[in-house]
Amino acid sequence: MRILLAEDETMLADALQVILQHNQYTVDAVYDGEEALYYLENGEYDAAILDIMMPKMDGLTVLKTIREKGQKLPVLLLTAKGEIDDRVAGLDAGADDYLVKPFDADELLARLRALLRRQPEFHGNVLTFEDISLDLNKFILKSNKGETRLSNKEFQMLEMLMRNPGQVISTERFMDRIWGYETEADLNVVWVYVSTLRKKLKEVGSNTKIKVARNVGYSLEGEKDD
Repeated sequence: MRILLAEDETMLADALQVILQHNQYTVDAVYDGEEALYYLENGEYDAAILDIMMPKMDGLTVLKTIREKGQKLPVLLLTAKGEIDDRVAGLDAGADDYLVKPFDADELLARLRALLRRQPEFHGNVLTFEDISLDLNKFILKSNKGETRLSNKEFQMLEMLMRNPGQVISTERFMDRIWGYETEADLNVVWVYVSTLRKKLKEVGSNTKIKVARNVGYSLEGEKDD
């Protein structure tokens, strides 16, 4: 899943980015409100973590702006202020939750998981399609014939495919969601991971296939036993 992190304290932002990436999230980190708004208006994210007090544009203004434009992604506000009025202002602006600094990293992760579980496309901690399931907490791919643990990017790629079964996902969309806009990775890296995932599907004895639409992208489709 892809998260936008907007926090002007660079040391905190860097630490949170490492923690989130370690927990299988793809993270774009920005350091002021104007940049946060630009990324949210032009990118595709599963959730955003916004600091309230940021230069150029505060987090509440960013939040109000995206809500006025119809964006419904979950937003967690970070604030150094603990007063009730500040919490109420954030929730009234459209925040889904808030966290007062200083906070524990485990609490941040727990609140983020809770926000993502509330989304209509999220069905518990396991995604299923045809004869496979994907544990979203343990990053384990299973079929009735076996199981294997996936790496970070293998997990994110298969999750995207399983959330959009039968839908062709372009190479560019994989790159934007998993590697991020500023990556220096070559587009061929997507094919490398598709090849690895195909091996993992075969390893667990699944009939599910990742199919290629030449010059378009990839889709996940079920396939019957012969």
